[in-house]
Amino acid sequence: MKTKSVLRRKLQLAFVSAVLALLVVGAVSYRSMVESSESDLWVRHTDQVLEKLQDLLAALQTVESNARGYRLTGDESFLDVYRGGKAEAEKDQTVLRNLTEDNAGQQRRLDTLATLASRQFQLADEVLGLRRANGLETATNVIRKGSGRQIMNDLQKLVGQMRDEELRLLVLREADAKRRSTQTKAVLILGTILGLLITAVASWSVLRDNAARGLAEVALREGISESKESGTKYRGLLEAAPDAMVVVNQVGEIVLLNVQAEKQFGYHRDELVGQKVKNIIPEGFAERLVADGTRTAAEALAQQIGTGIELIGRRKDGTQFPIELMLSPLESAEGILVTAAIRDISVRRDAENHLARMEGRYRGLLEAAPDAMVVVNPGGEIVLLNVQAEKQFGYKRDELVGQKVKNIIPEGFAERLVADSARSAAEALAQQIGTGIELIGRRKDRSEFPIELMLSPLESAEGILVTAAIRDISVRRDAENHLARMEGRYRGLLEAAPDAMVVVNPGGEIVLLNVQAEKQFGYSRDELIGQKVKNIIPEGFAERLVADALRSAEDALAQQIGTGIELIARRKNGSDFPIELMLSPLESAEGILVTAAIRDISVRKKAEANLLDKVGELNRSNEELGQFAYIASHDLQEPLRMVASYTQLLSRRYKGKLDSDADEFISFAVDGASRMQHLIQDLLSYSRVGTKGQELLDTSSEGALQQALLNLRGAIEGSSALVTHDSLPAVMADEMQLIQLFQNLVGNAIKYQSPGIPKVHISAARNGARKWLFSVKDNGLGIDSQYFEKIFGMFQRLHKREEFAGTGIGLAICKKIVERHGGIISVESQRGQGSIFRFALAESEKK
Repeated sequence: MKTKSVLRRKLQLAFVSAVLALLVVGAVSYRSMVESSESDLWVRHTDQVLEKLQDLLAALQTVESNARGYRLTGDESFLDVYRGGKAEAEKDQTVLRNLTEDNAGQQRRLDTLATLASRQFQLADEVLGLRRANGLETATNVIRKGSGRQIMNDLQKLVGQMRDEELRLLVLREADAKRRSTQTKAVLILGTILGLLITAVASWSVLRDNAARGLAEVALREGISESKESGTKYRGLLEAAPDAMVVVNQVGEIVLLNVQAEKQFGYHRDELVGQKVKNIIPEGFAERLVADGTRTAAEALAQQIGTGIELIGRRKDGTQFPIELMLSPLESAEGILVTAAIRDISVRRDAENHLARMEGRYRGLLEAAPDAMVVVNPGGEIVLLNVQAEKQFGYKRDELVGQKVKNIIPEGFAERLVADSARSAAEALAQQIGTGIELIGRRKDRSEFPIELMLSPLESAEGILVTAAIRDISVRRDAENHLARMEGRYRGLLEAAPDAMVVVNPGGEIVLLNVQAEKQFGYSRDELIGQKVKNIIPEGFAERLVADALRSAEDALAQQIGTGIELIARRKNGSDFPIELMLSPLESAEGILVTAAIRDISVRKKAEANLLDKVGELNRSNEELGQFAYIASHDLQEPLRMVASYTQLLSRRYKGKLDSDADEFISFAVDGASRMQHLIQDLLSYSRVGTKGQELLDTSSEGALQQALLNLRGAIEGSSALVTHDSLPAVMADEMQLIQLFQNLVGNAIKYQSPGIPKVHISAARNGARKWLFSVKDNGLGIDSQYFEKIFGMFQRLHKREEFAGTGIGLAICKKIVERHGGIISVESQRGQGSIFRFALAESEKK
């Protein structure tokens, strides 16, 4: 009886002590939990500020890039994004001001940031207004003189300072949260140990006095002995396993385990054998193997076999940790045992939690990137990736997160970021930032492909992470290989050409060029290969090869083949110079390429300019014009007439008897001599106006028109032109020159026609007291208003010689004839809607 009383008092004392320990632990834990919650709130607050700073910087960069896009292209769609970026930046500033209202330093930085952002917006609005009103050049000049780049640099620097301040606060707050968490854990552990010690001491005391304890120990030893005998068969297999291995009998007792299980749970082998598995896996394990009314123990086990079960394990010191179980049956003399492979998944859980935090912060940025994006931690493990990376490498996201980056980029990536005796890890990364690194990537199916990496640092609580933008360059490599094959095939032909030669693919990119092209444009070969042809020929080349609603790309090319196209080219140093292009097609595996022979015509243009200057001098001196006419008549016409006669004779006599090249050369000579004769005749006609013409006499303008139409009879009949006129008056004029005036104007109206029947109408109306205003109206191509003055100058042509023959002097002659008669000639026209030429002549003096 006395023994029972002593036992009862011991149990009561142990119970009271355990309750007191639990109360102390609960109070301290509650206080620590409250403080930890406050610390967590501050950490989340800092994360929000960092996220908004990133959003603000992105919005400011959006404003800058879209303002630049509109300035360069004039595309109105850039303005919508620009306005949206401004609104987003202002919204982010407001949110940041509210989030940092407790931080005076950050508030001051926000004031400075708001001022800089306002200046940036004002400058951008000014440039956009100038671009809209005055064009690209004026807006670009303002940018060159302005401080836009400096403002953006200051903004980025200021945002970086704010981010650094928040990161500093984040480190302090995370350290405080960690400290409080550690304190809480220490209190919990100490309290738990104290309670366990009290309970253990009381239990030991009770068990010592229990007379039946010896019998139980004997039975336990016998059970353990039997288990050990059964375990000798499987010991080698269990110890070879990399995971903790535990064998459990049908009543939930541990009968066998390996060294990994001892290490993982902190027990010695003898402390676990014979104990219930619930001591180390409190919930979920034993319950899954228990039979019930609807299933046997074997059926319960069968449902779990091969399934990864996530539960909570408990170490000897009472701490808990996440585990993953894999169960399998094991036959024995005692019946079906259960083998459990137990893996500690604490690291994976931490990675998943970290990934969740990072995904919330950076997911939008990564998914918006056009390239595959992978974020790697200092240990070379992938912690974040985007959809493009999944597609490019053929893995699912879960298959890559936590894996080594070497699984997808076997060589070169991780090695570039490793510290050595000469540099730290940070220095190793710094040497790679902004550098395009070409390596080999490996897909899930083990196929390899060429990639290009661009690396950048990413600060985080775990240290400096590395963000890798990964681009598949298979197409570019194929293009380079194709280029090498093409160079072997066409290099000799291109280098033998006297002109610059450039080969362009259907996308407008240069794929081949010769040494002359390098010299002419001032680039090395590698600088031009793969670049757009617009870099060296800004306007006119690429546009002539583009398909539209009326023609295919092949038709567009066909219209240019063999045609000398005059354009403006640009050298590497930015200087422009005139060129003449000759295009020809080149078939390849990629489709029709275009070969462009490019000739620098600077010397020719200077010669033409000199010729125009000479002609201008002729215009200013009647005496010199007369002398020029005399020289042209006697010294040029006679030998030219001889050349023309003999070339025409060669053409008639030997056409078809020589090879095709000879026929073509003779044809060129005949055509050139003929055009030179027409040019000299027009120059003579121009020089004679006002020098050898008759006096102004009473002249029938209707009679002069009839003679002009008679001279144009071949052109009128050949074009089926319909020429009409009103009753025309008598005027004071030089009859021969009036005939030539009508002939030139009506002839041009018939010649410059779009498809259809030319229609020309001549009329006259009074213009003042003694003046008649004549009009020659047609339904031809029309003239753009910017050329109204230009067309009356010497050698001014609006169309190529291949399209419409002529010398460009006809309207200059008309202008001089009208001015010699004391009048002014003008034109009224719109493109595609015909033209009206008007000139005034004095009324006849006859009553």
